[in-house]
Amino acid sequence: MSFQPDQTSLLKALQNGQHSLDQLLNNSVSLEPHWNTFFKSFAQLGDEEIVNRSQDMSRFLKENGVTYNIYGDPSGMNRTWKLDIIPNLVSAEEWAVCEAGLVQRATLFNLLLKDIYGEQRLMKEGLLPMEIIYNHPGFIRECFGIKLTGQHLVVYSADLARNEKGVTWVLNDRTQAPSGSGYALENRLAMARIVPELFNGLRVKKLSPHYNTFRNALVDLAPQRKNDPRIVILTPGPGNETYFEHSFLSSHLGFTLVQGDDLMVKDNMVWLKTLGGLEKVDVILRRVDDEYCDPLELKDESQLGVPGLLQAVRSGNVSIANPLGSSVVENPGLLPFLPTISRFFLGEELKLPTIASWWCGQAKEMNYVLENISSLVVKRIYRDSTARTSVDATLLSRLQIDDLKRRIKAHPYLYVGQEKINFSPTPSMINGTLQPCNALFRSYAVSDNGSYSVMAGGLTRTSVDKDDIIISNQLGGYSKDTWVLSNEETISTTFKKDQDYIQKNPSIYRSDVLPSRTAENFFWVGRYAERVLGNARFHRTVMQFVDEANRAFLDNDPLLINSLLYALMAYTHSYPDMEEKEREEKMKDPWKLLAEILLEEKRMGSLSYNITSFSRAVLAVRDHWSTDTWRVLREMEDEWQIASELKGSGHYKLLGKVDKLITSMMAFVSLNRESISREQGWILLDAGRKTEQSLLLISMLQSTLVFKQDEQIEYIMQEAVLKSNESLVNYRYKYRSHIQLNLVLDLMLLDPNNPRSLVYQLERLKAYLEMLPKKMNGHILSEQERLALEAFTILKLADSNALAQHDVETNTYKNLDDFLNKMTELLLGISNAVSKMYFKHAQQQQQLFRS
Repeated sequence: MSFQPDQTSLLKALQNGQHSLDQLLNNSVSLEPHWNTFFKSFAQLGDEEIVNRSQDMSRFLKENGVTYNIYGDPSGMNRTWKLDIIPNLVSAEEWAVCEAGLVQRATLFNLLLKDIYGEQRLMKEGLLPMEIIYNHPGFIRECFGIKLTGQHLVVYSADLARNEKGVTWVLNDRTQAPSGSGYALENRLAMARIVPELFNGLRVKKLSPHYNTFRNALVDLAPQRKNDPRIVILTPGPGNETYFEHSFLSSHLGFTLVQGDDLMVKDNMVWLKTLGGLEKVDVILRRVDDEYCDPLELKDESQLGVPGLLQAVRSGNVSIANPLGSSVVENPGLLPFLPTISRFFLGEELKLPTIASWWCGQAKEMNYVLENISSLVVKRIYRDSTARTSVDATLLSRLQIDDLKRRIKAHPYLYVGQEKINFSPTPSMINGTLQPCNALFRSYAVSDNGSYSVMAGGLTRTSVDKDDIIISNQLGGYSKDTWVLSNEETISTTFKKDQDYIQKNPSIYRSDVLPSRTAENFFWVGRYAERVLGNARFHRTVMQFVDEANRAFLDNDPLLINSLLYALMAYTHSYPDMEEKEREEKMKDPWKLLAEILLEEKRMGSLSYNITSFSRAVLAVRDHWSTDTWRVLREMEDEWQIASELKGSGHYKLLGKVDKLITSMMAFVSLNRESISREQGWILLDAGRKTEQSLLLISMLQSTLVFKQDEQIEYIMQEAVLKSNESLVNYRYKYRSHIQLNLVLDLMLLDPNNPRSLVYQLERLKAYLEMLPKKMNGHILSEQERLALEAFTILKLADSNALAQHDVETNTYKNLDDFLNKMTELLLGISNAVSKMYFKHAQQQQQLFRS
C-alpha cells in the first residue's frame, strides 16, 4: 500500500542492505513527496532517539495494558502488542480508489447475505453453486427467513495487499465479527503520544469519525428504532485473543461489556442481569462466533452463548451485529463468483479486484489447481481451529503436496486455490534497522444511512519473511499505524454525528447499570487485593522475625521460629492436609519453606497463587481501570516475575520484592480510591476489601493468639500481629505500655478509630450493604444486612479483658476462640448472601422454538 509502481529505489536500497537512514539519504534515494516529508522528520530524530522512542512506545503499550493473546503459547497470554514506529502511508489518490471499492464491496456482501438467508436467487439462477453455501458451517439453517432490522451487514472489513506491479488486491473478507478496529485506534494514540514530530507536514485523516458512525449504526439497529436502546458487547471472555479490544471498545463506545452468562432470554426477550435486577437488551455487538451463540439451537456444549438467543432474534426483540450466520460469506469459495454477483446485484464491475481464485468444486477448476498446486496458495472454504486454513503450497515438500492433493480430491468442494501474490514491501523498523516487509492492510466499513462509511485508516500487519504470505498477529507479526493522507488544507474534526447522538440518547452517558458478573469480579478484586496485601505483610513480618531470631541466637529460637511458621501456614492455608511428620520435616529449613509459601504459583494459599487469582479478576473487568492503574499492575507483574526466579538467591532479595509488591498493591488500592466513581462498582470493590480484611484479621488472631504459649513467644506473636497490620505505632502511641493481649485485642477488634480494626471494617461493610439495591420488601432487612448487624452488635458488646482470659482446662484463650469462630461464621454468611442475591440469577432452560 506504500509505494507507486515506479517508485522502487527505497525498496531496492533496503533489499541491498542499506539499513540506516544515513545510507539511504546520502545515496539520494528518490521518494514520493509524502514519504520524503516523513523520512525528513524521521531522520531529524537521529538513530539513538529512534531506538529510544521505539522502546518508549513498547513501554507505553505495555503500561496501557494493550495485549494480544497467543493461543497455545505458554508465554503468550496477554502478550504486549507490537507496534512499528514507521506507519503505513496511503496517498489521497490511492485511498479514493480503496474507499470506493470497500463501500461497493460492503454493499455487495450485504445483498449477498440477504439473498442467502432470503430468496436465494443466486442459487436458483445458477450464479452461485449451492455446495459452497450448504457445505460451509457458517450457514445456519435456523436463521433462514429471519427478518432483520436495517441492513444485514452492519460491520465489514477486508484485508488488502499491493502486488509488485502496484495493483491493490482484496485477499480476505471479514463479515462475522471483524476484529482490529480497537487496535487501530490504540496504534494511533501511541504514535501521537510518542512520536508527534512524525506527523509534521502530513495531513493525516482522523479515525474518530469512524467510531462515531459505528456508534450511530448500532443505535439505528435497535428494534422499533428505539431512541434509547441498551447496547452490549458480547465477548467470549478474558481468554480470547482480542479481549483487550473488546474492553477498549466498550470503554470508547460507552457500551456494557458482557459475557454469555450475563444475559438471559425470558419471554422471547434478552435481559441483562444486573445488581438491580433484569434490564432489557436491544442490540448486541457480538465477538462470539456464530455456532457458539445459542447452546439451545446451535452448539449445545457452548458455554459462551445465551440459551434462546435465536428465538429472541426471530421474535424481533433484539438485533445482533453482525447477525448470526454472517460468517458464511467469509467463504473464499465465493471469490471466483463475485464479479458475476456484482453485475447481477449492482450492474457494475468490482472496483477492487479480488485475487485470482479457483474453487475446486468444479472439475475444470479442480484440475487446474491440482496441476499448478506447487505455485498456489490453497485454502479451505472455512476457518478451522484444528488446522491452518491457508497453506502456501510453494513451500511444501513433494510428500506434503501429494497429501494435500489427496485431501482436495476427497472433498474438492472444501478447497480453493489462489494465486500467490508477490507483495510490494513496505519499509519497517525491525530491531533497530530499516527493512522491507510484506504488509496486509485491513480497513473497516460500517452501515451509514443506507450506505457504508469507511474508516480513514485501519490496521496494517507486517511480516519480515518476504516468502511468508500468511500474515497474522497469531504468527508473531508486527502492527503499523495506517495514515491516510488528505489533499485538503485542513482536516475536518467535526463531531456533529456524535453530538446528535448524545442529544438523542442522553441516558447512554449517564451512569450505567452494573452486570452481575462484573459486580462479582469487582467484589473479588477487592478481596484478592486484600488477600495479597495481608499475606505479603504477614509473610514479611515472619521473615523478619526468623532472621532476627537466627542472628540473636535466642535460647528458644527453634520454638519461636516453629511457632511463627505454624502461624503462617495456618493463616495462608498453604499446607492444610500435611501430616505432622511432614510439617516437622519442612520446619528444618525455614527459608526454603518460606520461599515455597511465597513463590509456588500452583500451591493454594501461596502469595503467587493469590497474585494470579487477583490478576485474573482484574483482567475480567479490565475496561474499568484507568491508565495509571494499568501502569501499576504491569510494574507489579514484572517485579513479581523477577521475584519468582529468585528461589535460593537469598532471603534479603525476596524481602525486597515483597516490599515492592506491598507498595504496588497499595498504589493500586489508592488509585482506585481516587479514580473510581462512587457507584455500584466502587461499593462492591470496597465491600470485598472490607470483607477480606475482616476475615484475614480474624484468621491471623486465630493463628497467633488463641493458643497459650511461652510468655516471650506470646509477646512476639502479639507484636507480629500489630506489625503485620500496620498498627504497632498506633499501639505505642495510644497505650504507652508493653504489649499486652487485652490491649492488643482492644486495638485490633474494638477501636473505631483504628482503620485496621475489625469494628472499623464492619461499620463500613454494613454501610455498603445498605447502599446496594434492595428488593421491594418493606422495611425487612436483607439477609446480608441482618448478618452484618448481628456481627456488629456482638462486636460492640465484646469485652477485650474477657476475651483475653486464659482457659486452664484447654490451655487456650477459649473466649477469644469462640468469639472469632462466631465472627467468621457471620462474615462468611454475609459473603454468601451477597453472592446469592446479586451475583446469581436462576434461569430455567426450556424449549423455546418448535420447527
